[in-house]
Amino acid sequence: MAFTLRQLQYFIAVAEQGAVSRAAQALSISQSSVTEAIRELETDLGVELFERHSRGLSITHKGHQFLRHATRILAGVSDARQAFSDDKAAGGGELHLGVTSLVAGYVLSDLLARYRRAWPSVSVSAIEDNGDYLEHLLVGGELDVAVMVISNLRDRMALQAEILEVSPYRLWLPLGHRLVGEEIISIEDVAREPLIMLTIDEIEEATGKLLAALGARPHVAFRTRSVEAVRSLVATGAGVALLPDLVYRPWSLEGDRIESRDISGSLPAVQVGMVWRRGSGLSAQARNFIGVAQGQRAVRQGR
Repeated sequence: MAFTLRQLQYFIAVAEQGAVSRAAQALSISQSSVTEAIRELETDLGVELFERHSRGLSITHKGHQFLRHATRILAGVSDARQAFSDDKAAGGGELHLGVTSLVAGYVLSDLLARYRRAWPSVSVSAIEDNGDYLEHLLVGGELDVAVMVISNLRDRMALQAEILEVSPYRLWLPLGHRLVGEEIISIEDVAREPLIMLTIDEIEEATGKLLAALGARPHVAFRTRSVEAVRSLVATGAGVALLPDLVYRPWSLEGDRIESRDISGSLPAVQVGMVWRRGSGLSAQARNFIGVAQGQRAVRQGR
């Protein structure tokens, strides 16, 4: 007997919740239905997906492997359903998006490409600006959805946010730098180096707070709003940079190599997500865009 989509949904719920009872509560169904679905799924696959113990369930190695497949399958099914779920909306309409500078070319471009393939007749407009202004436009109803850095979201009472990606800070170094070969790099090591500072999406503020909390006073050699400028300056030895990993690329525009290394200790992470006005009736175009983003996140997490 082939497994069903419902069994996959129940399996993912149990994997996330860690217990049949919590999964059943989240799904608003009986525990027996979840237990039966998991048992049938294990029988069909011929493997144990969970280890049973007195405290609940823990997912097995095979279960982890299957979880990636199950997530991809449901994401694909969601995409297929969305493509045909609302013929009227697919025939036209408008979608107004906002985006912050850091994520415009690294997150939004992929989402837009996928959305346009599914709903080519929807007219999409996007505005790039700082987070505070995008929040103002969302609250005022001038934007449907914003894709932005949400680590420092201000108006959480009026806005609803959903994380798409969490990106840790890493150190960028030129090839041959003395720190490249070090097994452990501390924040104090970074503070001794000239720093190339990116000044968009609260990156400068977050980096300054991080260094100040550790008693380090950085020497800022350059400030720029361009990620490409940071790459070029780092690659040519003008300084080092602390930036979220999502914008890292190993080469500058000039073809020079850039190394990326972890820093010891606890560094903050940048949260990138979708934001929309809380309690507002979302248009079909906005709901579909959010669905595309959720599907892409599920595929990425399942890798």
